[in-house]
Amino acid sequence: MKSESSFSKVIHLLVLTGFLCTLSVSCKKDNDKDTNTDGVETPVDIAPTTGSRNDMIKDSVFLYARQIYLWWREIPDYNSFKPRRFTGSSPIDALDEELYAITRYGINPANNKPYEFRPASNGSDTGIPKYSYFTDADDQNPSAPLSLAKKSAVDLEGNGLDFGIRADAYGEATNYKLYIEAVYPGSDAAKKGLKRGDYISKINGTEIGTNYNSQYNLIWSSLESSSSVSLTVQKGDGSGEVNLPPINRTSYASSPVLKEAILNGVGSQRIGYMAYARFSNLTNSLPEFTRVFNTFASQGVTDLIIDLRYNGGGYVSTAEYLINFIAPSSLNGKVMYAEHFNELMQAGKATILSRKLILDAFGKSQDSNNDGKLDTYADVSYDIASNTRHFSKKGSLNNISRVVFIVSGSTASASELVINSLEPYLDVKIVGETTYGKPVGFFPIRFDNYDMYLSMFESRNARNEGGYFLGITPDTGNSTADNDNPAYDFGDIREASLKAAYSYLTQGSLLASTKSSTNVSSNGVKALELPGKLNKADKEFKGMIEDRIIVRR
Repeated sequence: MKSESSFSKVIHLLVLTGFLCTLSVSCKKDNDKDTNTDGVETPVDIAPTTGSRNDMIKDSVFLYARQIYLWWREIPDYNSFKPRRFTGSSPIDALDEELYAITRYGINPANNKPYEFRPASNGSDTGIPKYSYFTDADDQNPSAPLSLAKKSAVDLEGNGLDFGIRADAYGEATNYKLYIEAVYPGSDAAKKGLKRGDYISKINGTEIGTNYNSQYNLIWSSLESSSSVSLTVQKGDGSGEVNLPPINRTSYASSPVLKEAILNGVGSQRIGYMAYARFSNLTNSLPEFTRVFNTFASQGVTDLIIDLRYNGGGYVSTAEYLINFIAPSSLNGKVMYAEHFNELMQAGKATILSRKLILDAFGKSQDSNNDGKLDTYADVSYDIASNTRHFSKKGSLNNISRVVFIVSGSTASASELVINSLEPYLDVKIVGETTYGKPVGFFPIRFDNYDMYLSMFESRNARNEGGYFLGITPDTGNSTADNDNPAYDFGDIREASLKAAYSYLTQGSLLASTKSSTNVSSNGVKALELPGKLNKADKEFKGMIEDRIIVRR
């Protein structure tokens, strides 16, 4: 049996099987389909057998999408779509353009926009898919060759290559504060004493806070592109202004747990609090889960607050471990959730998957049945029954019936999976902002040096509930940015969202969050949410990677 770390590596080592799928499709009339007796038809397209390598990759991206994309039925035929029309300024830019065009198909009736519509702060289309994306194997964190560093500050193996600061501007454009929202453990920023609650008043000696539009480039070029930065900060503990030693961009290993604490409740009540940054692989996350939940159990914790406000997701297998650390043993064997792949994959008729070999952690092909047939992704069972997961209790904390999740617009994917999976069984409450809205997941498909993460399945809980494409609405009524008050550290019950969660667990009612003049303007808008400004702070990976693809025959 392979270790979890091996499976994490396996899923990133998908490669071409010696030729692109465009060279092996049946030569039928364009948009013909193989008709099956169960009513599911496999699209068959003609693609040219000549062209550049990049043209062949563009064809392959389209042909895979026609069979494995969650909304595959809406994608037109090859001649109508014309995948080779995308040029871009580089090969991966061309693929990004093509992927964006693919994700315009599949319309959500709730808002008459594509399921993968990703709005800017002013409601316009960002031109970036909400869920699907490409990564380039050459554009990765050098400390972690199999990382997803293009999408994250710390990758899903727990490796960072930055200052270790998550910062965001709060207030009006002419009067704002650049707050430290989180500091990643193990980073140079953590070693230099920066904490959530501090705010930056000077960058490399230049004062900021008075004109966000003119200071925007200084802030983000300094924090994202430079190798070293000098900061003056106002400490959140009230100790005043501090000139820090230069903070350096370093390679570091980081814990996914940002903070844990035990809060005293009413009488003997003990409330366990954990701020968790990402669903990194089990090598990185499991020791921390074990440590934190063992402490909770030994200290008699009776209720939980799990802070996922900046957690964009990660590995599905890790999400299951967190669910099973929270859930009581009485749920063992009951349905946790199910993955719903598209109809073609469920019927075993996504024939294009036969072109992709399943490789082991060393890049070797496999013959699981010792019958001379190498395993391909067409040998995997994608039906609902094979992809239904069940509870299996982990750890010794066994008396939890109430859990409050703190969320924000950055809470996505595997984080939402945890919440949705527990809701049918426990007293679950949600405080903060409406979540990102990503009930879909994927595993990577590799073309030469590019991994395509294309929405492949939707997760649904034991009550068949899912479909939160527009986000999960909190129980506190969904007030806006005032829920996240970075003037207070994680675990400080003066912070609005934690105060609401604590109120429910100790008094039985959720307090509505209140605005605070320390971090939010009169209209509740972060400076970074001004029209035309993307949220530069949120670099965390957003996704739900199924890392346990195995052959079931």
